[in-house]
Formats: sequence, structure tokens, C-alpha cells
Amino acid sequence: MTDQTGGAEEVAQASADASEQPAQQSTALEREHTETKDRLLRALAEMENLRKRTEREVADSRLYSVTSFARDLLVVADNMRRALDTVTPELRESAESSVKSLIEGVELTERELLKALEKNGVRQFTPQGEKFDPNVHQAMFEIPDATVLAGSVVQVVQPGYMLGDRVLRPALVGVSKGGPKTAPASAGNDNDNTAKTSAAKKS
Repeated sequence: MTDQTGGAEEVAQASADASEQPAQQSTALEREHTETKDRLLRALAEMENLRKRTEREVADSRLYSVTSFARDLLVVADNMRRALDTVTPELRESAESSVKSLIEGVELTERELLKALEKNGVRQFTPQGEKFDPNVHQAMFEIPDATVLAGSVVQVVQPGYMLGDRVLRPALVGVSKGGPKTAPASAGNDNDNTAKTSAAKKS
């Protein structure tokens, strides 16, 4: 009797072990599947980041590879502008037709040069009247002027140039001093306040 009971227990235990094995195998497969999926997603994310970084580096390389060449061309643009600045309206009016044609030719060449620079990402800026920004402007001198906000650009000695979002050359400027530190309230606001005060008194 004991032997039969023991045999039945062994059969039952073997049956239980056999039923546990598929469950354990299923759990192991699910864990392996999850780990494989996680590794795959990580690899895909890394590849996407690499693709974006490569595209950005290629774009930057394409844009900023002309930096040295563009700086050299700025000297040409400066010399053209200096030459044109020497031509006064009186001189232009009294000049012979051949000289006028020469002046117009230099102006056209300057425009085409600036257009070519802009086509390659180089943009000229003239910050007249703007607030002085040491990141893109270089102060050459200060000009006392009580009528202008202190720290404003009141004279542009030489225009600046940007290459993409970088400063290729800062603008050389004269900066105001002695004026108010902040902008006064606008006349429109003063009128609005006066109107509101009058209305309040009437009521």
C-alpha cells in the first residue's frame, strides 16, 4: 500500500514538474523577448540620434566652411563702399557720363557681391538706432547725447556681418552716453492716463 502511495506521489510530482516547465520556459521567452525588444529600440534611437547629428554636422560644415573665404571678401566689399562714399552728390552731378557709368558700375558690383554673400549665408547688418550689444557690436567711441537712450548705437562706422547664426565680423559703432537709461513712457500712454484721471474726477 505504501509503495502504491509513494508511486502515486512521484507521478503527481512528475506531472507537476512537467506542467511547471512550460510555464518557466514561457516566462524565460517573454523576458528574452522584452530584453531583445528593448535593445532593438535603444539601437534604433541611437541610429536616429546619429543620423540627426550627422545631418547637423554636414549642414554646419557646408555653411561654415566658407568662413575664411567670406572674411577675405568682406575686405573687397569695404573697399568698394569706401570708394563710393567719396563720391558726393555734387561730384556725381558734375561728373562726365563715363565717370557716372564707372560709379554706377561699382555700385552694381557692390550689390552683386552682397547678394552673392547672402546667397552663401553671409548677411550684412547695420545696427543704427539699436541697443548696443557686445556680442555683435564693437564700440569704437562714445558720443554724448542727452536726447538718446544711453547705450544706443548712434553711428555705424563699419557694418557687421553674420554667417548663419554666428558673428563673422562685429559692426564697428559709436555709442551714446549721457541720455536716459530707460525709454520714457509713450505720449499715448500719458494721454490715456490723463483721460482716465479726468473720467474718474467727473464720476
